[in-house]
Amino acid sequence: MFKKFAAEALGLSDIGVIVAPSDYDKVDADDYLFHEDGEKIFFLIKSKKDEYCFTNLALIHVDGDSAVSSKRAIRRYDFASHVISGVSIETAGTIDLDIELKFRIDDSLDFNIDVRKSHLEQLKDIYKALHTIGKMQSRHAVARDNVLPCLSALASMYKIGSVDSEATLVKHYNALLYTVNSALLERHVKRDFSDVFEKYIQS
Repeated sequence: MFKKFAAEALGLSDIGVIVAPSDYDKVDADDYLFHEDGEKIFFLIKSKKDEYCFTNLALIHVDGDSAVSSKRAIRRYDFASHVISGVSIETAGTIDLDIELKFRIDDSLDFNIDVRKSHLEQLKDIYKALHTIGKMQSRHAVARDNVLPCLSALASMYKIGSVDSEATLVKHYNALLYTVNSALLERHVKRDFSDVFEKYIQS
């Protein structure tokens, strides 16, 4: 505990701060946004080594080797294909100088982000947003899982011999394929979570 306190006092720790929207254009992560597709930053945590950039489309992690190295690894986790779960905040004790935001991506990658405890109220906002995104992703996953069983049930109601021509068969096939792809790839996959961030993030 006292080592942790001393590290912060000497500026050696990697406790993050929440960056103000007016400074988003000054962070490294901004260079890796798909601005052309309407991507924008809603929340950003920056430490000496790392940046955790939450956009309407993804989490962008600018991963630094160390505080004194310029080497960076850019890792992107799109919300359309990477599921968030296990969101929590571990608040600080009396002596602690930091609080911790924790969450998991795809049930395999754990994030534990230390943030100055003076940012607790702001951290509650991203907690709510990430928790909500995770719930919505789970609901969409259930909907996608229901698509193919419904298709099988529909297929069992018809026989191939009942189709009057090849052209009719092709027409039905294309219509069905379009409907299934639309359900699996569009209707039940949310890509842009601007509405969630706008609801919970208080700038």
